[in-house]
Amino acid sequence: MSRSGRRPRVEERAWSLAIHGGAGEPHEHPGARAAEQARLDVLHDVLAAGARFLAAGAASVDVVEDAVRALEDSPLFNAGKGAVFNARGAHELEASIMDGRTLAAGAVANLRGIKNSVTLARWVMERTPHVYLEGDGAIAFAEQQGMALVAPDYFWTEESWGARKNARLGERGARRGPPPHGTVGAVARDVRGDLAAATSTGGTTGKLPGRVGDSSVIGAGTYASNASCAVSCTGLGEVFIRTAAARDICALVEYARLTPRAAAGRVLRKVARLGGRGGVIVVDRGGAVCCAFNGGLMYRGVVSHERPIRTAARRRPSV
Repeated sequence: MSRSGRRPRVEERAWSLAIHGGAGEPHEHPGARAAEQARLDVLHDVLAAGARFLAAGAASVDVVEDAVRALEDSPLFNAGKGAVFNARGAHELEASIMDGRTLAAGAVANLRGIKNSVTLARWVMERTPHVYLEGDGAIAFAEQQGMALVAPDYFWTEESWGARKNARLGERGARRGPPPHGTVGAVARDVRGDLAAATSTGGTTGKLPGRVGDSSVIGAGTYASNASCAVSCTGLGEVFIRTAAARDICALVEYARLTPRAAAGRVLRKVARLGGRGGVIVVDRGGAVCCAFNGGLMYRGVVSHERPIRTAARRRPSV
């Protein structure tokens, strides 16, 4: 039985899992290809673990949380351990999770000292009557629930510190030049047909303190409904918020009867028209998976009951 307490029906065996590790443009520098492969290796290991859990009957909401936790624990992504610095040289984390069976959701933002933001988001979903907690209130809730905080230097990595030093801030505090890769997310369909999605990020390098992106906004960076699909987004958060990207994809699948790929393509074209770059991963109620992006790179991977693990970064081959 899964942590969610729901027993799978033995006649249902189809399951699917997709994960991402951020989108953007390839950074051509010595060691770039090796760095890409290191990230793909992490994605492969996370997919392998998720595949074992789903095949054994684990609930989709458990699997997406576990997948995102594993990616948060890696220093190679802009979430958890590898989170970027804001304009004051601090880390502010955010995450969200949604259960497509019940439409329950939890979200957290402006976190400091929280090792696994996605787990705190799930605690908000399951242990409070609320959907969204942020800042001091979210941190106090974490401590009340027994979550140990980590020191600020836990999040320090050479890559994120170098990005802070190299970032040029515009008048609004927005970073110029290629955005960093690294927001992480997962979507899954379990053997019961239940869908779930989760997303976590450290935001953008040099962001203004208190800035919140799409990763913690239900309907923008994360959405899941058994009536349509589960979605996790990555990219320029402000545009994904303005387009309600994740919910828009689900609505197109549910009401316009589009395939996940067609719905994702339509929303990403809208994002692009507003100057946004990024990508999405989608799994629908039948288990069909789509990974789509409008830039030069998105770290992504998929696996299912009938499909072996596949990972990719650049636009070759499409997954």
